[in-house]
Amino acid sequence: MANHSQLDLTVAYCSLQGAQAGYDPEFGTEVKWDIPLLDGYSWTEMPNRSLRPGLGRFFGLVNPGLWTLIRRGRFDAVIIHTGYVYATFWIGLLAAKLSRVPILFGTDAVSLQPRVGGSWKRVVKRVAWPLLFRLADQVLTLSTGGRELMLSLGIPEDRVSLTPYVVDNDWWIARSAQVNRAAVRTTWQVTPEQPVILFCAKLQPWKRPLDLLVAFARVDDPSAVLVFAGEGPLRGQIEAKASALGVQERIRMLGFVNQSQLPGVYSAADVLILSSQYEAFGVVVNEAMLSGRPVIASDRVGATRDLIIPGCTGFVYPCGDTAALAEILREVIGDSGHLVEMGRAARERMTSWSPQENIAATVDAIARAVARLGRNTSRRGPRDRSEDEMASPMVGSRARGDQSS
Repeated sequence: MANHSQLDLTVAYCSLQGAQAGYDPEFGTEVKWDIPLLDGYSWTEMPNRSLRPGLGRFFGLVNPGLWTLIRRGRFDAVIIHTGYVYATFWIGLLAAKLSRVPILFGTDAVSLQPRVGGSWKRVVKRVAWPLLFRLADQVLTLSTGGRELMLSLGIPEDRVSLTPYVVDNDWWIARSAQVNRAAVRTTWQVTPEQPVILFCAKLQPWKRPLDLLVAFARVDDPSAVLVFAGEGPLRGQIEAKASALGVQERIRMLGFVNQSQLPGVYSAADVLILSSQYEAFGVVVNEAMLSGRPVIASDRVGATRDLIIPGCTGFVYPCGDTAALAEILREVIGDSGHLVEMGRAARERMTSWSPQENIAATVDAIARAVARLGRNTSRRGPRDRSEDEMASPMVGSRARGDQSS
């Protein structure tokens, strides 16, 4: 995106959690990603002036520098990826509105169902979200489900853009091609012939890893192995449940796996399972399919609408239905040839769900927002960067976290 001929991109980070080493409360461990996240594009860090800085609280992100950046930057458009559940979102929104700069924002949600909390949240969202998203000159959604959600809330169709939720397809394909599958399996004490089922996610309640464990035990195939790649508070429960079900010898707990090692994990497995009860999209689906692996996912996973073609690139089952999941597992682990065929189809599906589609959709969304506000960017001449280094047509302020909770 930074190299696109129509964009002069500046990114304003309001938190560097994830890009820098730090304790991740959901993983329950210290995390530092081992691939560069800040290279190849212009970015700046907005100081967080919160009295209690941190994600997960409204006043955990208070970045007043964003106000100055937007008000003085002479941008042609502003995209805000920091969710409305943070004070910084409202700083950026108000600055853009007062500057009469087109503003784009959205959500990764595919339903009004919250990840945590009672049914009252659904009621509040039903009333508040139509008002909230009408403040955007263009609403960005990440999936078909998200787009349909916005339309159901009465947002006009021409104001909703689907910008596909993607990963770096080329990176995943190249890395998975370099994997020595047998060598990775040896570290797991698994033979080349054994069926390997993979769960790759944080071990959190809403990911429902125990559903997969129960379904795996029901299959009762002594050759099959279940691998958990991830860390979190449910690890102890998983280990205890595996022992109670008598399958502990066929369970592998890898703990936290960093990004550079994930292509090996996917490639050494035969199929990925994502059993979540709440999953706005689920980019592990992208990653597994690019690694040539089919995916079995619950019907609460947002990616199922766009990426999983039942029987072709994977399967979809009702969330929480461990009997249905067990039946699918019985079918697939008994037919390794079909799994390989589905893996090829999965990778082929990803050729049209790539950064190219994301960038094209984003550029189109910006153009629509600019046109809607009647801005004429062609008359803007080159800017004096000594006066304002951050001047550029677009600024994205991003914090890692759930935008839709």
